[in-house]
Amino acid sequence: MEHDAPSHHAPPPAAQGEGAVDDWARDDAEPSHRYEAGPSHRHDADAAAPPAPPAEGVNGIQSSLQALELQTNAAAHDDVQMVADEEEEKKRHLNVVFIGHVDAGKSTAGGQILFLSGQVDDRTIQKYEKEAKDKSRESWYMAYIMDTNEEERLKGKTVEVGRAYFETENTRFTILDAPGHKSYVPNMISGASQADIGVLVISARKGEFETGYVRGGQTREHVLLAKTLGVAKLIVVINKMDEPTVQWSKERYDEIEGKMVPFLKSSGYNVKRDVQFLPISGLCGANMKTRMDKSICSWWDGPCLFEVLDRIEVPLRDPRGPVRMPIIDKYKDMGTVVMGKLESGTIREGDSLLVMPNRSNVKVIGINLDEKKVRRAGPGENVRVKLSGIEEDDIMAGFVLSSVANPVGAFTEFNAQLQILELLDNAIFTAGYKAVLHIHSVVEECEIVDLIEEIETKKMKETDPKKKKPKRKPLFVKNGAAVVCRIQVNNLICIEKFSDSPQLGRFTLRSEGKTIAVGKVVAVPPAGRTTFSA
Repeated sequence: MEHDAPSHHAPPPAAQGEGAVDDWARDDAEPSHRYEAGPSHRHDADAAAPPAPPAEGVNGIQSSLQALELQTNAAAHDDVQMVADEEEEKKRHLNVVFIGHVDAGKSTAGGQILFLSGQVDDRTIQKYEKEAKDKSRESWYMAYIMDTNEEERLKGKTVEVGRAYFETENTRFTILDAPGHKSYVPNMISGASQADIGVLVISARKGEFETGYVRGGQTREHVLLAKTLGVAKLIVVINKMDEPTVQWSKERYDEIEGKMVPFLKSSGYNVKRDVQFLPISGLCGANMKTRMDKSICSWWDGPCLFEVLDRIEVPLRDPRGPVRMPIIDKYKDMGTVVMGKLESGTIREGDSLLVMPNRSNVKVIGINLDEKKVRRAGPGENVRVKLSGIEEDDIMAGFVLSSVANPVGAFTEFNAQLQILELLDNAIFTAGYKAVLHIHSVVEECEIVDLIEEIETKKMKETDPKKKKPKRKPLFVKNGAAVVCRIQVNNLICIEKFSDSPQLGRFTLRSEGKTIAVGKVVAVPPAGRTTFSA
């Protein structure tokens, strides 16, 4: 009796190894095929069974029928799960990073969102309230939902990027709670690089907004980094509006908005199209899930935070593109599991992929999405992928899970267009300058080996090619300059031209805890080479 491998668990040979279009068609066709497979097998088995089997064969036939029934039930369960998956997929998924100066209330606002959306129960909140009161930090209890680390709770500062999930009517969200302290900016970069939209939290309390906004404050640096790292849409929430020094003052709200708008424009944001301002209180939840009562704030007629999040528009990604998933973490769990955001393409169970840059062939044996096991994941999703064919020790953060047919390039050298923001005191930006490169989940020391061309920002707007001056190769550049240069790293890194893949082609340069430049990859070595020189 050969009932071990029913046909509905294996795709037909022609479907294996075909392109993304066929895979999509195959997945769409699977549920009805699987649903019919179980019962038809059972009917055939019943028809084939002789009316009076010998005594010694009765047990064998019964066990085979039981096995078939189990398989039928499993198939039916899979069908229900697949229907549920399809229902889930109707909701779009967005990653939201909470950014802003230390103590602006990012973790409290994130915790309040989880509480209001039903992700945290009253009993847990009461436990956190007691814990915060015992530490004489009564107003921190909402932040404890996001800050689970004891060190974070003790200091009241987020260190790691907190991660949580909630849903609105039309959208599934992953919250990324980035640290605000300047010592943890590399962690903030890691969070922002995974985000689709940003929530910039600003404290309205007297003195707190000013501290974050002045030169050296994290409000400014976070906005610049968010724009560089691809956070296209920004929701600016003016928090702590219920504070005694503010008391929902329209004058204070207008003052902060008036100062932020010119700065956001200078950072590259189209304020009318890409930025939304709104007042909230993260601690008491005002204007977050529902619109405020006029008795709280008489002058605000705009939407609440959940409304803005639910209707925000972001660019669509290509589910049929080549697979690109920068790995941010890995661990062992009955196999090797890698975590990251799928920037392009679609991953399915059974897919054969490459881990770059070491070109390891791997097979996908499991996919988890927001703690749920799924059969496939599309672009923009934060996923955990279980792989066979590779050991955990052979993977590092910054490696990229990639298509076999169209693998991501791996190089030690590339040309970039840089915008110099703020060099360290007495520093000259020239060939030989060393810094730390942050590009997707890669953190690597780098060196500027050649300045190719300084770009005159005024002359970039000239349209007449006859007026263009010949390229000028500079010896050095100063603050505010735009320059095309060649950057070299010691180890192979996976990158692509910004024009081909913005997520794998934009980066920041940092030195001694400060962001000194932002840039994009404009050229990579020819195929088959890791450097420009032969």
